[in-house]
Amino acid sequence: MTAENYRVSIIRHGTRSTVKSDVFLNYPVYGEDDCAIEMDYFAWLIQNKSLTVIVDTGFSRAGGEARNRTFLLDLPETYGRLGVDPTTSPPVVITHAHYDHTGNLDHFPSSEVFLAQDEYDFWTSKFASRTQFHHSIEENDLADIRRAKDEGRLTLFSGTHMVAPGIEIVQVGGHTPGQSVVKVATSEGIVLLASDAIHFYEEYEADRPFTFVANLIEMYEAFDTIRELERTGEVQHLVSGHDAGTLARFTPAAGEFAGLLATIGQLS
Repeated sequence: MTAENYRVSIIRHGTRSTVKSDVFLNYPVYGEDDCAIEMDYFAWLIQNKSLTVIVDTGFSRAGGEARNRTFLLDLPETYGRLGVDPTTSPPVVITHAHYDHTGNLDHFPSSEVFLAQDEYDFWTSKFASRTQFHHSIEENDLADIRRAKDEGRLTLFSGTHMVAPGIEIVQVGGHTPGQSVVKVATSEGIVLLASDAIHFYEEYEADRPFTFVANLIEMYEAFDTIRELERTGEVQHLVSGHDAGTLARFTPAAGEFAGLLATIGQLS
């Protein structure tokens, strides 16, 4: 992508315990017994010495409490502890508009926000209020996105978009109409922040779609797109959106962030 290299931080800010029939679409068709599965909630941070980019902003206090999620970190506070200053207006990428990816957007009131045009169009359409879709969003979060647009801070894109050299957003759809993934150049190779194009590694490896889906064919196509990126060597590291085993695949943090944060690449 570029000679520019970044460090990617994976921040585990929430969790819950559930069962596979709750997270995989039409689970009985696989002919397997139901069993427990852990689901973590992440936000991502891309940094080098001259640039910080936020990728998704987790769930808010209201959004998490309404769904009985377990809070592990206060994200706005954690951003500060990781050296992020909202007054510097770091760019914010929103991979899709579900509550657990937009919850603290108001912490960055002057930042440019990047979102797929299809995502914005859908969540401002009449279908956003339908129960199967509305369950996954918080109205206050959508209001923050609309506010960014009204203030001229919302950059809408179709297909792909370069946020900065070495940071590319790729729209894949499926889970939501504008679901996107983010490719990041690091000293350890290209990282793909798959967000909810891949909630769980099992979902991807077993070709087992997630239970909430806007377009099933596009969800399968997103799997295939990511497989091709791995096959061709365009991506070396795949970061899931919710798998509880994600942090263990990368360089774990010690001390106060042990079990809550992992990194890929060096700060350069």
